[in-house]
This record gives sequence, structure tokens and C-alpha cells, in this order.
Amino acid sequence: MKLFITGASGFIGGAIAKSLSQNHHVKAMARSEISARKIAALGATPVICDLNTVTEGDLQHSDIVIHAAARAEDWGTYQAFFNANVMGTRRMLDAASRAGVKRFIHIGTEAALFKGQDLINVDESYPLAPDSPFPYASTKALAEQAVLEANADGFETLSLRPRLVWGPEDQSILPAIVSMIDKGTFAWINDGKARTSTTHVDNIVHAVTLALTKGVPGEAYFISDAEVSSLKQFFTQLLATENISVPEKSVPAWLLQPMAYLVDTIWRSLRIRAKPPITRMAVAMMRSDCTLNIDKAKTELCYQPVVSVAEGMRALAGKAAALQTGEGMLPE
Repeated sequence: MKLFITGASGFIGGAIAKSLSQNHHVKAMARSEISARKIAALGATPVICDLNTVTEGDLQHSDIVIHAAARAEDWGTYQAFFNANVMGTRRMLDAASRAGVKRFIHIGTEAALFKGQDLINVDESYPLAPDSPFPYASTKALAEQAVLEANADGFETLSLRPRLVWGPEDQSILPAIVSMIDKGTFAWINDGKARTSTTHVDNIVHAVTLALTKGVPGEAYFISDAEVSSLKQFFTQLLATENISVPEKSVPAWLLQPMAYLVDTIWRSLRIRAKPPITRMAVAMMRSDCTLNIDKAKTELCYQPVVSVAEGMRALAGKAAALQTGEGMLPE
């Protein structure tokens, strides 16, 4: 197949591009020469464009588009999130439809349902939250709505929703926590008791591979490791792969939530561009349960996780140990 991928210079999109390039002809959006070199190293062909400039010509002869690019942060202006996540997705849909692309696979998120509430064993019948107070959640909900509404004869659309993606080459979750620990600013919320589903990056890549030919057009699918743990249990294991011990310090949500709201208000009123020390969305997500029901993906995509949490943790620990000893490194 001929595939076109957005977000291939990032964590999830890069893993997808690297895997699918082994068996398919893959082109990928490159916003700069640096991105183009990263994409070429993955085995894909870079196409210089971005979500603002992409045209049907960039997608010409592509059978399937995999849209993994997004603004995925817990802080920023609503307009910045809207431009990237909503308008960028709409432009991709328009360009793909005009180019004659047959299938459009959107990488969504469980956050598209999130307003600050617990999400416990939720399935795809749970409503999206375009009215979420969190710009990331709201705009990802609007983006998914646009994707699924675009489904039509000759132009099939699907959305895959992973939760807390982790694994090798992670550029966000693990580095962010390590940075907070190094600065002495890390603390659990409610002792890290919130329950969570997770998704190893190889499992979302597997789901995308299945979605190339499977799945019901116009539908969304939760994807996870099919395991549930507390945030403290999961992140303690994840940090242990780097031989990092997690501080026991904890702050109750009832205290931290109003603080985050106050900080958020001050930062926005003063139009401070730097990210605040705490954000409303980060606090809300760290205090809330979020577990996913993946029965629909199992039935309609024939999805089963290919990497367990234990297997993924062992692989990360082994990779970290090899890097520390210098094994597997090329000579200068």
C-alpha cells in the first residue's frame, strides 16, 4: 500500500512510520529539513509541507492517510490548539478526499472525553467533550468529530484512541517526569491512587496496522495494553527502568486544584507565555481514574495487545542498561 503519515517526526507517528515502512511505501509530512532527515532515517520518504500548507498534490497516489500530528500539551491558548488540532485535521481531510485517498486513520485520544471527571471502563458509547474546559481535550474532540463525519462512500474514516502511550523513544511522558524529579518539583496527587489504562507504543502501532484493512468506517476504537494499574504503580515501574526512585511526596487534590486554577487565571490574564508550574489539566488528569474498555477493538479490528506492560518494562530496562554499559553503540 501507499501510505501518507503526519506527525512522523514525533513519538507515535515515528513508531508508525518506522514499522509500516518495512512493508509499505510510506511518505510522511516534514515541516523542516531536520524533520525530513528524521523521517528518512525511519525508512519513509519526506514530503515538505505542514498542516497549514498541505495540498492534495502532497497526498497524490496515497491509498491511506494516518494522521498522528497534533498539539498535545496541557498548556497553551485555545486558538493555538484549535488551529493545530481542528483546522489542521480539517485541512488533512479535505486534501485527502480531493486526492482520492481511500481511508483516513486518525490518532485520537481518550482525553477527547475528559472534562475533569473519572472515566471508568468507558467504551465508545461515552460522549465526546467538545465543551471541555481543557483546550487539548476540547479540540481533539472536535477533530475526531470532523474525522468521523467525513466518512463517506469511497472515503473511509476511523479514529483510534490510545491512552497514556509509553515505550522506547518516548519524548514526552518519561522525560517530563524525570525533569520534575531532578528539579524537586514532583509530587503525587492523592498518593497516585488514580487507576489508569496505558498503551505501549508497539500496541498502538499494531492497532494502526490492523486498521489499514479492518474496522468499521465511521467508527472510533479505544486501544490499550488491556491492563489497569494505579498511576503510582505504573510510573514507579517506568522510572525504575532508568534506575530512578520516585519521591513519596503527595499533595491532596482538594488543595492542589484551587491552586492550579489560580495559577492558570494569573498566567492567562497576564498573557505569560511560559508554561506555569502547575496546570488545571495536569492536576485533573492525575487525580482522575481513566480505564478503557477495548472490547470493540478486539471484535471489529481483531486487536490484541502484542506487548504486555511487564514485557515493555523489561525491554526498556534492558535498553537503558545497554546504553549505560555502552553495548550496542557504534564505534566513533
